[in-house]
Order: sequence, then C-alpha cells, then structure tokens
Amino acid sequence: MDVSVEMLGKRAFSEAIMRERLPKAVFKQLKKTLDYGAPLDTEIADSVAIAMREWAKELGATHYTHWFQPLTNLTAEKHDSFMDPVGDGTFITEFTGKELIKAEPDGSSFPTGGVRNTCSARGYTVWDCTSPAFVKDIPNGCKVLCIPTIFISYTGESLDFKTPLLRSMEAVSNQAKRILKLFGKEDIDRINASVGVEQEYFLIDKSLYERRLDLKLTGRTLYGAPGPKGQEMEDQYFSVVKDKVSYFMNELNQDLWAYGIPAKTQHNEAAPAQHEIAPIFETTNIACDQNQLVMDTLKRVAARTGFACLLHEKPFRGVNGSGKHNNWSLSTSDGENLVSPGKNPEKNLQFHLFLAAVLAAVHNNAELLRLSAASPGNDHRLGGDEAPPAIISVYLGDQLDDIVNQIIENGEVTKAIKGRVYEPRCSAIPPFKMDATDRNRTSPFAFTGNRFEFRMVGSSQSIGLPMTTMNTIVANTLCDMADELEKAEDFEAAAKKMVADMIREHKDIIFNGNGYSEEWVKEAERRGLPNIPTTVDAIPYLTSEKSIKAFGRFGIMSESELRLRENVMFDSYAKTINLEALTMIEMANKQIIPAVMDYEAKTAAGIKDLKSIGVSANAQVALVNELDERLTKFRVAIVELKRRVDDAVNHNSTPKEWATYYRDVVAAYMDVVREPADELEKLVGEKDWPLPTYEEFLFEQ
Repeated sequence: MDVSVEMLGKRAFSEAIMRERLPKAVFKQLKKTLDYGAPLDTEIADSVAIAMREWAKELGATHYTHWFQPLTNLTAEKHDSFMDPVGDGTFITEFTGKELIKAEPDGSSFPTGGVRNTCSARGYTVWDCTSPAFVKDIPNGCKVLCIPTIFISYTGESLDFKTPLLRSMEAVSNQAKRILKLFGKEDIDRINASVGVEQEYFLIDKSLYERRLDLKLTGRTLYGAPGPKGQEMEDQYFSVVKDKVSYFMNELNQDLWAYGIPAKTQHNEAAPAQHEIAPIFETTNIACDQNQLVMDTLKRVAARTGFACLLHEKPFRGVNGSGKHNNWSLSTSDGENLVSPGKNPEKNLQFHLFLAAVLAAVHNNAELLRLSAASPGNDHRLGGDEAPPAIISVYLGDQLDDIVNQIIENGEVTKAIKGRVYEPRCSAIPPFKMDATDRNRTSPFAFTGNRFEFRMVGSSQSIGLPMTTMNTIVANTLCDMADELEKAEDFEAAAKKMVADMIREHKDIIFNGNGYSEEWVKEAERRGLPNIPTTVDAIPYLTSEKSIKAFGRFGIMSESELRLRENVMFDSYAKTINLEALTMIEMANKQIIPAVMDYEAKTAAGIKDLKSIGVSANAQVALVNELDERLTKFRVAIVELKRRVDDAVNHNSTPKEWATYYRDVVAAYMDVVREPADELEKLVGEKDWPLPTYEEFLFEQ
C-alpha cells in the first residue's frame, strides 16, 4: 500500500474511526449533528470520550487538550494528563464526557478587547464535534489528544474565531435553503460553505534565521539592502524544487496526511525561497482548523529539517509577499455547487440568483470584506505588484462578463461563451477544450470557474474572520432576496427581474482589468469604490452601524463582540509596530552601529598605514567619509525613533488613538531609519557586516 494512503487520517478521530469505535446508536446520533446540524445530544458524550481516549492512547497520547483559536491568529492549548488520582497513591486513566465537552482556560490573559478585566479569569472552551479531534505527535515530545473547541468569556462573548464562523455557516445555509426551496428543492438538509486555502510561505536557512533578531521577534526583516538579483528573472515560479526543500515538503506531507489534511498541491512561488501548499476543499470550519494546523506544522517540520518557515506577509522588502488565497463556494449536502455556472450557464437561473447575491454582498460590504483581511503585516503587501490592491472588486472573466452584460442590456441571457478547442498542430499533442474564461491574479475577489477566490487575506492570518464575513454578508443578501421572492406570484419572472435589477445596481463592483494599474485606482474612485490603504483605516468599519446590523441579524456577533474585536485589532496593531520599532533600535545599537564603527576604524587605520609609505589613500578617505556621513544620519534617526516610541504613552487614551499614533508617527518613520542602514550594508565589507543579507536568505536554502 502507498505510504500516503497508509498515513492518511492516522492521527485524526475521523468519521470513519468514529463509525468503527462508537456504539451504533451513539454514532447515529452524532451523525445527525455532523450531517444535518441537529443539536448535539450531550448524553452521548461519555461514550464518545471513552472511544476517543482509547483511540488516542493507542497512538501513544498521554495528555489531552482543548485546542482553540483566540484572537491572536494562533492556537492555544493546555495539556491535562489522562491520569487521575484515586487515593492511596494510585491512579486511573480517566477522560469523561464532561471533560470532553467543557474546560476552563483563563478568560482574561488572552485578547479580550476590554470585555474582561485582568482579575476576571474565568472563560470556557466547549467541544466542536463537527471538527475532528487529532493526536499531535511532537518528535521527542509527548503525544497530545487535541479537541477542537470554541472559546467564550464568562460573560458570554465569543473570544475566538471559531464561534462566529460556526454561526455564519448556519446562517448562510438556512438562507440558501430558502432560495433553493423556491426552485422546488425542499429535501436539502444543509448548505455547506466550503473553502480551499492556498498557503504561501518562505523557507530560509535556520542558521541564518537565528542570527536575525528582527525575524525571530517580528517575522520580517527590518533592515536589508536588495541584492543584485531578486525575482526579476522570473525563474523561481514553478521551477524545479531543490533537493533539501523537496525533503522538507515530503516530511510536511506525511505529517499533514496523518492529521487527515489532504494536502494536494505544492510548488515554488514567484519569489526566491517562497513556496505554496494547497489542500483539497473542506467546509469552512474544518478548513479553518486545518489551516491553523498547516501553519503550525510548516514551522515544526521546517525546524527539524534545517529551515525556518516565515509566514509574515512581507518578510523581505522588494520581493514577493505571501498571501492566503481562500477559494470559497456553496454546495448542497448532496454535492450540487451553487456557484457553478453548469453546462448551460445562459439558462441557469439558480446560478444567476446566487451570482447576483455574491455581487451585491461584496459591493454593499466592500469595507467589511477589506477589514477582514487587515493586519499590520498585510499593509506591507496589499497594493504591491504581486498582491491584490486594497480596493475590493470582483473579476468575472469572459463568460460571466458576457452574461452580465446581456442581463444589463436585455434583462435576460440568450447565449453563453463556450471554451474553444485548442488545436496543437502536431500529432504528438492531443486537442483539448480550453476554459471559457481566463484568470486574473490582480483581482482581490475573482471568479475562477466554480468558486470565488478571495486573494486579499494575509499569509499569517486566521481565515476565521474573512470566511465569517463572507458567509455573513451573503446570508444577509440571500435573506433579503428570499423575503421578496417568497411573496412573488410568478417566481421565475420575479427572479429574472431581481437578477437584472441587482446586477445593474452592483455592476460597478465588477472589474476585469489590471488591478495593479494606477488607472484602476482612479477608475475605482470614479465608481465610488472604497480605497482603504491601511489596517487602522479599516478597523472602524467593524463597528459601523451597517456591520453591527449585518452580524447581529442572525446572532453571528453581537455589538459587544464586534467592539471587543475592534479594540483587539487596534491594540494588536500598536503593539506590533512598537515591537518592530524597539527591535530596530536594539539591532542598531547592539549590532549595526558597533560593526560600522569597527569597520570605519579599521579602514582609517589602513589609511594611516598607507600614508606612512607615501600613498595618498584618496579612495579610502572617501569611503570613510561616506561611512561616517551615513552612520551619523543613521544614529540621528535611531535617536529620533526612540523619542517617538517613548512619546507613544501620551497618545494611548483610546485604542484607536494609540494605533493611529503608531501608524502615522512611528511606522511612517521606520523607513527613514532603514534607509541609511541599508546604504551602510552596501559599503561595509561582507565579513564585517553583522547581519545575514538578502542574497543569503533567498539563494542559500
């Protein structure tokens, strides 16, 4: 048997494992929740806990943990042993249904946005049975049963990404079912919001990483001059994978397959040392959990194979940044894709309705969708010549654009562009049918045949908020549509008119051109599309009246939950910039300035020696003068940066004011600090410069 088949799902408490190990009645009851969204019967928890414990122990697990996703874009876990004391120095192996369902981590040490005081500690993690538990196997460490859970405060607010995501999945399912019912499809149990996540990352030599304080503390290089070669030769993308990287990818695949994560695609990305991995589609909840595990596994496997994995959106200035492309779709429980045009898209009224819903949802909530991808790291990436701009638009491609234009002009569709047949004009290559539309990598939200690809999300972010947002805005739009269509006497006529009216109203969100161009920025402004360049600009949209109404309509997030997230995002932004600035200052004072002074002194001593034998040493004198000029400039900039950081305490009366100060005063000045340092790197000898360079990072894997 193939090793990948043997490993697939070995460490996951999958449906197949549950079917095998649970009593039939228990499995049947649990399956109702998994398949139909029926309320979980807590009476079965003890049976599930016993089966889960025995399965985990067979894999060597000695501990269990409630594995959750606080508002840090990371995961959290507290390990408890299966061993419980029973008196007289004896122990039993214990794990009950009560322990499976609920645990109590600290509810105030995680980001809470002020909803909890530091002294108010109680929080709850509660089992999410829809996402498989798994055994995390750390080489030379303990094996731990990880149970996916939600995380809420004692006061009832969700403090995680999973809780609102689960609610949004239920909301979009319920509203989509209302639309399908109008088409006579009344036996649909559930609509699944699914996503396939393409994860980009950098691999660099671990020994080089260990010598860079900025990478270790902030995830990106705060200093670094561009080398003579970057990605301009376009020779990295899809190129032959290096042997050492191939070994890493093989180890990564084995680990991911064992967790039941169907990692399928891997390749070199556009920048040197950059790569991508993409699993097969899953429901958004499971895909969110799996992507968190992918990021964790990337770092663990990199460490044990001699690499460091960088997930920051822009670890190297001037080269391609990293994103996380979210391929979103809606499908029925029996497998029908609701955002697929089908073989005859011109006649597919059901598809037209869902297409109109997505266009309206994105257009009406562009600010909110932009906010969902906002982070300090992504601010460096969005709008660069390798990432979608900070302007939300939708790419439809030739086929759908033609359909939309027919609807706008005539109110109906009579034909559809078909994919042509490619004739190779040589006998060795067979003819094949090409797609009916191209792709557009500059679009932040692009239709790609049977799904929509949200390309704006940053590589280090949880997909929880972006996918919650997508599900929520579509659910709201479908609800409005269903409210109107359910009252129509002639459903088909009303549906066609609705599609035409909605597409005409929201056509400005459609853009099929080059999203990187300056012309598009001007055109988007003419169309009234929001251009939100930074995270600090985006965050307030989370608590706008429109957003509070959108998230509150189906109980996905309350106003309190939105406001605490707003505070968390402002706070996180300010702390991120503060950390970067302090790291710049420390690297300057402890590494760069002393190294340049030593090199300058060594060169000056050489000048003295040369002059002693009658050599003018004009070139050396010019070099020392140039070094001293740039060093002085750098030192002055560092002192000023330190002053600005110290002054931040006077600008933190509110989270928004604090974040705004760090953006406008501290972050804006960091490039001023960096400029003379990068110039000094080009002047100081290779052996005397204290930091690994871009050439080493990008070309010495």
